[in-house]
Amino acid sequence: MDDFDARADRAQRAARDGGAVARRAFRTGIDVEKKGGKTDVVTQADRDAQKRVVERIRGAYPDDAIVGEEEDELKEVPDSGASWIVDPIDGTNNFVRNVPVWATSVAAVLDGEPVAAANSLPAMEDLYAADSERAYRNGQQISVSQRNDPETCTVCPTFWWDFDARDEYAAATEALVTRFGDIRRYGSMQVVLSFLADGALDGVVTNKQANPWDSVAGVHLVRMAGGTVTDLEGNEWRHDSQGLVASNGHIHDTLLDAAREIES
Repeated sequence: MDDFDARADRAQRAARDGGAVARRAFRTGIDVEKKGGKTDVVTQADRDAQKRVVERIRGAYPDDAIVGEEEDELKEVPDSGASWIVDPIDGTNNFVRNVPVWATSVAAVLDGEPVAAANSLPAMEDLYAADSERAYRNGQQISVSQRNDPETCTVCPTFWWDFDARDEYAAATEALVTRFGDIRRYGSMQVVLSFLADGALDGVVTNKQANPWDSVAGVHLVRMAGGTVTDLEGNEWRHDSQGLVASNGHIHDTLLDAAREIES
């Protein structure tokens, strides 16, 4: 097993094990704490799941940097060396409301670029994973959709527009519903990027700078499934890019037009 394959295997094991920890706490009436605003919540399940993920990574890669949403892990992706990006529960607001749309996310990164990823959706019994060549759901190879008519496509406005940016939220909705067949909003960026990689959605968009733990694993899934991911200017997306525009490739120009309209 070469290093890329080993990292892909470790990402899957860590995401699966961390997701199992979170799954045991799901729908148990767990206490909810607020980290910041009214909708910025965290639970003990987040901390416990991240601890398990970190343990699994450290067991094989004790010296690698770890970027994580909770606790004292790094908050920025190093530009050099090996690192891991962890989100124990992406979609905590869904989790605490007993909605089964959330993921435990792990990405392996070398010199700032993802090389492997895994998004475990325990409540749906799905594991999305990508190595350095392909993307998979539950071990079966997946690919983005082949739809090329925007009016037949379903796209997702994602990430959180805070209360002082609801005009952008409204603009995003209008920009999308006037161009595409329909929209969905699920409350977890990692979940919707996984769905895009699997052909269940045709595009995902935000004008905001996404946190790496909300985005990097899913972006790698989309790319390995044959999709396209750029920033608002149409340049290749990085973990520090402004905006995220992800699509099946066929509708990317139309999705870019919509994304640019959000702040116009």
